Amino acid sequence: MPESEAAPPETTERKVRERLHAAAAEVFARKGYASATVNDIVRKAGVTKPVLYYHYGSKEGMYKAFLESALSDLEERVGAVETLRGSASLRLSRLCGEIYAIFRRHTDAVRVMHAIYYGPPQGAPYFDFDRALFRVEDSVSKIVRQGLEAGEFEGDAAAMTRAVLGVCNECIDIELAHPEKAVGKAGLLESLDVVLRGMKREGGR
Repeated sequence: MPESEAAPPETTERKVRERLHAAAAEVFARKGYASATVNDIVRKAGVTKPVLYYHYGSKEGMYKAFLESALSDLEERVGAVETLRGSASLRLSRLCGEIYAIFRRHTDAVRVMHAIYYGPPQGAPYFDFDRALFRVEDSVSKIVRQGLEAGEFEGDAAAMTRAVLGVCNECIDIELAHPEKAVGKAGLLESLDVVLRGMKREGGR
């Protein structure tokens, strides 16, 4: 490739990191943290061990980085939905759709989070999984309260927040445990619509 056509160094570096993240996610999801090795990850990514060490320092650094990437993606999309205009129902639907999209984009990361959060720690280093849980809960609660203040919803804010989160969690958990029964984004939004209709204030805007 002529020098003028060579990819910028930052582009090459980004692609290498993306390959390492994807490989780490798959390896950790398949083998667990304790059994996964640096050799497994670099072999899957098609790079050498020094490349991983250069970017992340260790298996622990790689583990934290790929989880942080998924969490940052979630936080960015959730924050974007919070700034949208429109009814609370519309924004809750958009929020849950974005959460599902993040799940599909980072399915292996979600699988690792579930395995370590709900199961044995596998010797994995500490990671603040609650940050994702509380970020989503806070966003749903905020939009629900806005719907109540606007006269769109009627009822208990905490109960409605749990109902919305329950739809998201159930649809994602089903897809993780039984992919053959997955309802997809359309099924999630259809279920959410049932909940939102129950939340609507009679005659409300």
